[in-house]
Amino acid sequence: MTDFAGRHIVVTGASTGIGRATADILIRDGARVTLIARSEDNLRDAVEALGVNARYQVADVGRKDQLLAALDAAEATFGPIEGLFANAGTGGTFAPMLDYTEENYHALLAVNLHSVFHAIQRVLPGMYERGRGAILVTGSLASERGMANNVAYVVSKHGVLGMARAIALEAAPHGVRVNCIVPGFIETPLLDGIGPDIAKMLAARVPQGRIGGAAEVGEVAAFLLSDAASHVTGQSWSVDGGVLGTLSA
Repeated sequence: MTDFAGRHIVVTGASTGIGRATADILIRDGARVTLIARSEDNLRDAVEALGVNARYQVADVGRKDQLLAALDAAEATFGPIEGLFANAGTGGTFAPMLDYTEENYHALLAVNLHSVFHAIQRVLPGMYERGRGAILVTGSLASERGMANNVAYVVSKHGVLGMARAIALEAAPHGVRVNCIVPGFIETPLLDGIGPDIAKMLAARVPQGRIGGAAEVGEVAAFLLSDAASHVTGQSWSVDGGVLGTLSA
């Protein structure tokens, strides 16, 4: 059982999918949660459902100024940030390398990679000063595998895993843990619109034989952000029904 006992946790990409599911679990377990995302309508609905221990800040995390302003406002409302779930991400453009535009490449990296760097750099000094903290970043199967026609996404997800491992080494002497969660095929907005045939094909590649739920990832995310994972840092933690760790016939 994770117990956050009034700790302030920030979740980016929190209005839907894995971020929203994780916010639900964190609130359930006693945290005060700041949700950050672009859609104010979705954020408002989420906070109304979550209650008094939830607040939101609207930001495009790909814009450094907006992201830092949201983190400043979060601390002004709920106090020091004791946990960060840098979860916001986008799938970007699906195109061969030779057709992938520079504009789309940099736009995706701004959200999936650079925002993680900026958010961690913003919260680490306070965590170092207090001698404790937990940071979790959202990777992907693309953190561990190459995927054709999706170069910027693969670059970004390899990058966040490497970032987590590098910062974990720096942060460990200060009592701060940094990990990367690796969702597999999960029911989220990124998978919306794929159609039943493709969904069936993806499920068939999973040893468990199904696509996972956002709450299943959220439970692991909450664990990694909690003191129950006090000796876990610098890790890539898959929640994928066995895709990365096994070969399915």
